[in-house]
Amino acid sequence: MKNRNFVERLGFAVAGLVAGWRRERSFRAHIVVAMLAVLALLVLQPAPVWWALVMLVVALVLALELINSAVETVIDRLHPELHEEMRIAKDMLAGAVLVVSLASLVVALMLVIDSAAKLPWVKL
Repeated sequence: MKNRNFVERLGFAVAGLVAGWRRERSFRAHIVVAMLAVLALLVLQPAPVWWALVMLVVALVLALELINSAVETVIDRLHPELHEEMRIAKDMLAGAVLVVSLASLVVALMLVIDSAAKLPWVKL
């Protein structure tokens, strides 16, 4: 697997995204929310820094969801029976996704507040 050319490595990455889409309902849900975030950006037309910040948190949520799914898959494969330590590891992974998801909601709220403050008919 090492020292493959760029196109092959890109193919592996795309295959990972496709697998995440096909296998993980949470990943699909995060993709839908990401599309809504882009729609909000198009409607609100904020400054470029907001585009960068929103796209960064969207990428973080999606990437962490893929990491969560990958590690959980490995855990389930290597240790299929229920074990307290495995449950804790999976719970911590889910907690990491939750932390980043909540942070993305804070970014969304700040974007809406900042955008609304620029509208002449909104008094904050």
